[in-house]
Amino acid sequence: MRVLAAMSGGVDSAVAAARARDAGHDVTGVHLALARNPQTFRTGARGCCTLEDSRDARRAADVIGIPFYVWDMAEEFHESVVDDFVNEYAAGRTPNPCLRCNEKIKFTAVLDRAVALGFDAVVTGHHARLGADGLLRRSVDIPKDQSYVLAVLTRAQLDRSIFPLGDSTKERVRAEAAERGLAVADKPDSHDICFIADGDTRGFLESRLGAAPGDIVDGRTGDKLGTHNGAYGFTIGQRKGLDLRVPAADGRPRYVLSITPVNNTVTVGPREDLEVDVVRASRPIWHDFSDLSDVQVQLRAHGEVVEAAVSVDGDLVVARLTTPARGVAAGQAIVAYRPDPDGDIVLGSATITSGDRAQSHV
Repeated sequence: MRVLAAMSGGVDSAVAAARARDAGHDVTGVHLALARNPQTFRTGARGCCTLEDSRDARRAADVIGIPFYVWDMAEEFHESVVDDFVNEYAAGRTPNPCLRCNEKIKFTAVLDRAVALGFDAVVTGHHARLGADGLLRRSVDIPKDQSYVLAVLTRAQLDRSIFPLGDSTKERVRAEAAERGLAVADKPDSHDICFIADGDTRGFLESRLGAAPGDIVDGRTGDKLGTHNGAYGFTIGQRKGLDLRVPAADGRPRYVLSITPVNNTVTVGPREDLEVDVVRASRPIWHDFSDLSDVQVQLRAHGEVVEAAVSVDGDLVVARLTTPARGVAAGQAIVAYRPDPDGDIVLGSATITSGDRAQSHV
C-alpha cells in the first residue's frame, strides 16, 4: 500500500514509519506544522509542534530512507483544537486537546488530504492495536496505551489507519530506534499541552478570556468560601489552588464539585461528594452494540477502568457504574471496552455531559 506516515519528531512515530517501510509499504513521511508561530509553543525535546521536532522528523526520515514533507496545518489546528479548548473551558467543561487533535486533525484533515493525494492509509506512532478483525484494541504496553484518545475515530477512519507499535512496549520501541540509528531513540516523550508554552493553563485561558471574578461556594451550605478570577481556571476534582478564605468546619480539604459559567460560580465540597455512579454522555461514536450490560469504561485519559452497564439510545449514552468514580468532568470522553485476551476491545466513545448519584433520581 501507499501510506503516509505522520512523523511528530518523536521516537514512536519514527519507529512506526520504519516498520511500515519494512512491511513493504510505499511510505512517505509528513510532519504537521501546527503552530502559527513555532516559538510560542513548547521548546526543547517535547515531541510535538516545535521547529526542533520538525528537524528531528526530517533526520529520521533520511535515516529510514523515505521521502519527507512538512504540511502547514496551523490554521486548522488553531480552529479545531485551540479554539475548541478555550471555548470548552469557558462553558465549564474540561476538554482533552489530544483527543480533539486526533479527531479533527490527524484522522480527518490529514487523512482526507492523504486520500485525495492517492494514499491508502495513514500510519501513526500511537500505542494501540488494530486486529485482523479491524477492531481497535489496547496496546500490550498498558501504561502507554492510547486507545482512549483514538476511540473517537469512525469505522471508516480506522479502516485507513495503521498502528505498527501496538504489539511493543515503549522500552522495545526505544531499543529498536537505537538499533536503527535514529537520533530520537532517547528523546523524552511529549507531555502537557503543546500549545501552552509555559504549562500555565489558567494563565493561558485568562489571556484569552480575560479576568472574570466570581464566588467559590460550599456545595452543602451555599456559604461563600472565597473568590476566583475565572471559573474557567478550575476542573472537577481539583483541590490545589482554591485559595479558600473560610476553612471547612471539619478541617478537611475541599474539592471542586461543579462549575457554573452562568453565574460564574465554583462549588466545592468534601471528597466523598465527588462520587458519581451514573455518567451521561452525548455524541457517541459506537462500533459494537452487542451486550453492553457488563463492560468496562474509562472516564479520562490514564484513568482507571470501572465496571459498568451502558446503554446507547440515539445521541444519549448512559453508563451505570458498579462502583462510584470521582473527578468525572463534562467535556472528557467516556470510552467503553470489552475485556479480551488479545487486548481489550474499544466498543465506542462519547463526550461526557454530566455525572451524578443514582439515588438522586429515584
